[in-house]
Amino acid sequence: MTLCGKCGSQVAEGASFCANCGAPIGAAVPPPPPGSEGWSAPPPPEVSGFSAPPPSAPASGLQPNVAACLSYVLGWLTGIIFLLIDKRPFVRFHAAQSIVVFGALHILRLVLAFGVLGGHYGMFTIWWTVSSFVSLITLVAWIVLMIFAYQGKRYEVPIAGPIAKSIAGGGAV
Repeated sequence: MTLCGKCGSQVAEGASFCANCGAPIGAAVPPPPPGSEGWSAPPPPEVSGFSAPPPSAPASGLQPNVAACLSYVLGWLTGIIFLLIDKRPFVRFHAAQSIVVFGALHILRLVLAFGVLGGHYGMFTIWWTVSSFVSLITLVAWIVLMIFAYQGKRYEVPIAGPIAKSIAGGGAV
């Protein structure tokens, strides 16, 4: 009987790979001596000074709440980046919501900016008031959504949430 050098499970004689973890069986660990309690397999050797990430860390190195928070940092731009590179449902939802919310607010600001060019002088005061209100909404939404994402909450913005859920694939958190 031999044991896997990575996970410590029993390996069939003559097997090339561990049936439990899939690690190649090169130098199998000998079985524990009879009567030895608390024996565990030694850790896998480091290769060229590098070691594997701990099993609890995601492959990207970011926790889901941090990645979701970062998807809001530059608005719809970082939303697109995280939607494309991250496959976790929680992160994808927040990235899609960032695209929908801040993309819509960005388009609204563009419409307001080009609308004032063709307007009259009296319309400037109304435009400035509406533009300032949209800027304030953008700032508050940006801060609140980043805080909720960092806390691990899946807050759905009333109109944008269902759209974001469909973009992200409707995956449950």
